[in-house]
Amino acid sequence: MKSKIFNTIIVVSILIVIVGVMIIQYQEKILLDHKEIESAKYMIKNLSALYNKEEENKIIVKENIIEKYKDYEVVAKLEIPKIKLETYVLKEFSNKSLEASVVKFWGPEPNDIGNLCIAGHNFKNKNMFHDLKKLSIGDRFVISDNNVGRIEYEVYEFYRVSPNDVSCLSQETNGKREVTLITCTNDSKKRIIVKGKEV
Repeated sequence: MKSKIFNTIIVVSILIVIVGVMIIQYQEKILLDHKEIESAKYMIKNLSALYNKEEENKIIVKENIIEKYKDYEVVAKLEIPKIKLETYVLKEFSNKSLEASVVKFWGPEPNDIGNLCIAGHNFKNKNMFHDLKKLSIGDRFVISDNNVGRIEYEVYEFYRVSPNDVSCLSQETNGKREVTLITCTNDSKKRIIVKGKEV
């Protein structure tokens, strides 16, 4: 009888130890999972803060852009390093202003949301779009203005269209900033279209 009670006590003790170990392991797992969750939250918070900081710092560079160029009002400065082009974007679109520089043809104000379309002649002048045809996807250019600042764009599309094709002027940009550069081919039979989106 005593032996039976003793065996029962041993079995119960072993079960208690096993259950205790399982409870401890379960608690440790919960604690570990909690730490992993807290760590993940911390990482997400820091990454989010870093992203927001980058977004805030994205448009802090300001420069004073001249207000007039050859008696025409200037709305922005365009820089395309690959083709060594620095030129002013004129506000007024006319045959006369196109002889002076590139001009805002369609769309929002420079560096605002939407598709800013800039047209220029394919002249060999240093401030015209003669070398626009040398650009390719991945090249970058900068638009600077006195309101928003300095924004960098990356070419994502390059193509030619007939003169009556105006699809490149579309303002459907999903709430993003885009720029479309437009000039003629050498024979003036087609239009060269270079589309860039904000980096």
